[in-house]
Amino acid sequence: MDHEVVEVGSSPVMSTRAAAVVSVPPLQLQYCPNSKMTRSVPLPATDSTTPKTPKSPFTSRIMTPMAATSPMKKAIVSMHGYLEEVGHFTKLDPQEAWLPITESRNGNAYYSAFHTLCSGIGSWGIVCLSLIFMWQLYTLWLLIQLHESESGTRYSRYLRLSMAAFGEKRGKLLALYSIMYLSGGTCVTLIMIGGGTMKIFFQIVCGGDDKSLSTVEWYLVFACSAMALSQLPNLNSIAGVSLVGAITAVSYCTMIWVVSIVQGRPMGVSYDPPQTKSDVTRICSILNCLGIIAFAFRGHNLVLEIQGTMPSSSKHPSRVPMWRGVKFAYLIIAMCLCPLAIGGYWAYGNLIPANGGMLVALYKYHGHDTSKALLGLTSLFVVINSVSSFQIYAMPVLDNFEFRYTSKFNRPCPWWLRSAIRALFGCLAFFISVALPFLRSLAGLLGGIALPLTLAYPCLMWIQIKKPQKHSAIWYLNWALGVSGMVLSILVVTGAIWSIATMGIKVHFFKPQ
Repeated sequence: MDHEVVEVGSSPVMSTRAAAVVSVPPLQLQYCPNSKMTRSVPLPATDSTTPKTPKSPFTSRIMTPMAATSPMKKAIVSMHGYLEEVGHFTKLDPQEAWLPITESRNGNAYYSAFHTLCSGIGSWGIVCLSLIFMWQLYTLWLLIQLHESESGTRYSRYLRLSMAAFGEKRGKLLALYSIMYLSGGTCVTLIMIGGGTMKIFFQIVCGGDDKSLSTVEWYLVFACSAMALSQLPNLNSIAGVSLVGAITAVSYCTMIWVVSIVQGRPMGVSYDPPQTKSDVTRICSILNCLGIIAFAFRGHNLVLEIQGTMPSSSKHPSRVPMWRGVKFAYLIIAMCLCPLAIGGYWAYGNLIPANGGMLVALYKYHGHDTSKALLGLTSLFVVINSVSSFQIYAMPVLDNFEFRYTSKFNRPCPWWLRSAIRALFGCLAFFISVALPFLRSLAGLLGGIALPLTLAYPCLMWIQIKKPQKHSAIWYLNWALGVSGMVLSILVVTGAIWSIATMGIKVHFFKPQ
C-alpha cells in the first residue's frame, strides 16, 4: 500500500494573523501500513516570539495525552489556526512532487492560456464553427470543474479522473490507451509536419530543390530539436516555450488566410461536393472528415494536467484562473480558425490537398506569386509551433513513464534517467514517423477512437462524480451529450474504416514523402 500524506494546501492570500501563526511549516501525518497507525513527522520548534493560539475543543481532544509544552502540540495548534483560514485539507500524494506535470504548482491564468493556445490550434473545417466547437468547449468547462473534488482531492491527470468516475479497472480501460496513443500519435504527426516544413523552408531560403538532406534526415533534425527542448523539467518550465508557440501559431494562421484571399482563387476552383459511387460512400466520407476534426480537438487530454500546475485553496480554487485562461485562449483560437476555414474554403474549394491542408495549398497555388520572405516566415512559424506543441503533448507520456519508476522505487527520477526517458521517447516517435509515414492518412480513424475523450467521457464523469438530481436539466443535458458522443464515435470509426476500405490509402513503410 502506498503512503498517503495529508498536507495543508497553500493559499496565495493569508491574513496577518494566519501568516503569523503559520511560521511553523505544515505538519505532515503519514500512514504506516506496517504498523497500522499514523505517525507524525517531527517539525522544528517555534521560537518564543510566535503568537499563542487560544485553545479549542479540536486541539484539546487531540492534545490530552501530550505535555502542554511539546513541540507536537505547538505544531498541531498552528495547523489548526491555518485550517481556520483555508477551510479544508488538500490531499497531496508526495509522489506528485516528483513528476513533471505536478512538480511545480506555481502556474497561473497566463500559463493556462499559453499552453491551451499553443496546443489548441490545428487544422479544422468549417463545421467546427458551430455545434462541435460549442460542444467541446462545454466539456472542457466540465473537466475544469471536476479537477477538484469537495474532499480536496485534485485530479491532475485525465486518467486519474476517469478511474475515480468509472472505477480503477474500467477507468484505465476507457482512458489509458486513448490518452497514450493520442499524445504519442500527435507527437509523431508533429515530427512529420515539422520535419516536412523544415525541408520546404530550406528550399525556399536556398532556392530550388534541396538535395542535401532527405525527408528522413529532416525528420531527424526536427526530432533532435524537440528532444533537446524536452529536457526542460516540468510543465510550468515550458510556459515560455508555449508562449512562443502560441504567437507563431496565431501568426502563421493569419498569414495563410490573408495571403490566400489577397492572391485570389486559382483556376478551376469548385465548391460542389466530390462525386461518389453511392450515398453510403458519401456519408462515410463525411464521417471520416468529422474524425479528422475530432483529432484536431485533442487538447482535452491536457487540460487537467495544465490545471494541475496551479496552486489551489478553498478561497482561491484553481478552476477560476484556469477557466479564465481557457476562455482567452479559445477566443483567440476562434478568431484565427474562423477566417482560416471560411477564407480557405473560398480560396481553394475542392482543390485543397488531402494531406497538408491550406499550408500545402498555399505553396502549391501561390508559391510563384508570393514573396519568398513571406513564405519562408510562414514555414518557420509552423516549425516553431510544431516544436513547441511537441513538448506539451509529450508531457502525459513522459509523466506516465516517470510515474512507473517513482511508484516502484518510491523516489524521484534522477536527472540522467529523466533525460534518458525523454530521449528514448523522442527516438521512438521519430522511428514511427519514418516507419509508418501513412499515419497522417489515418487521422479520421484515430480521431474517431479518441473522440469520447473530448465529447463523451467528461459528460459521463460529471454524472458519476457530481451526481446531479435525476431528471434535472443538467442531468438530461449530460446524458444526451455523453450518449451522443459515444454513438458519434462509433459512426466516425465505421466511416473511417469504410473510407479506407473503399478509397484505400498509400501504404509505404520507411519511405516518407
